[in-house]
Amino acid sequence: MRSLNHVFLRAQHLACALAAVAMPFAAGPTRAQTGEIVDLATVEQHAAKAQIALLGEVHDNPVHHLTQAHLVQALAPRAVVWEMLTEDQAARLTPERLAQTDDLSALLDWDQSGWPAFPLYQPIFAAATNARHYGAAVPRADARAAMEQGAAVFFGADAARFGLDQPLSEQDQLSREAEQMAAHCDALPETLLPAMVAIQRLRDATLARSALLALEQTGGPVVVITGNGHVRRDQGVPSVLAEAAPEIAVFALGQAEEGQIAGTFDLLLDARAVERSDPCAAFK
Repeated sequence: MRSLNHVFLRAQHLACALAAVAMPFAAGPTRAQTGEIVDLATVEQHAAKAQIALLGEVHDNPVHHLTQAHLVQALAPRAVVWEMLTEDQAARLTPERLAQTDDLSALLDWDQSGWPAFPLYQPIFAAATNARHYGAAVPRADARAAMEQGAAVFFGADAARFGLDQPLSEQDQLSREAEQMAAHCDALPETLLPAMVAIQRLRDATLARSALLALEQTGGPVVVITGNGHVRRDQGVPSVLAEAAPEIAVFALGQAEEGQIAGTFDLLLDARAVERSDPCAAFK
């Protein structure tokens, strides 16, 4: 286990490096399986009908973040759930602190988080000063602990509600392992792929649980800010919510770059791709 944990730690460093450049899939994304590319007004109309609206992104694309900020302003959610924040960080976001936008980066220790520069995300915070904020991050230390204990055991008593106690079908497992390999520049040892899939499922379940908690505590609507991979209806947070709380109305928005994105979504918005260097160059 020590050897596997060491490899996992190396993979987590690789994942953070890739997240910084925010490629949807390092080996090249594919077109959406379903999800019509529409205009922003159409997205607003559909998102307004949802109790939980998941707004995807490519992490370093500024247009995606401006779109999220616009939708947060339009939807006026009572709660915002963040993939990028821990529960402790989110608890710091009092209304008084949110009003002091120049201080938020330091307040959240953003520069140490590994996420792209704070100004990309600042418009979303500025649009959500009246919302309650929830953190759904799974830090690397927690991911390592989950790998050692098992995702279901680490998640806790409600693991069954969010599907973590059940294995994926063989076809789904293999498909997700292949995507993990591609997303990590084909640089992972194959023995680590099941753990990486398990951690991705843990992150989906954590986002889903936080969204349901936010809905219960605030009455909604709830907006979730996260990467496109977690917004996918075919395997992301929406599929977890469909099992855990099928009565909840959920909307899933994917944000593509020049029509390129992987997965299934309710609707898609499109933007130009950000110019970025090859995220795998450092690992070749």
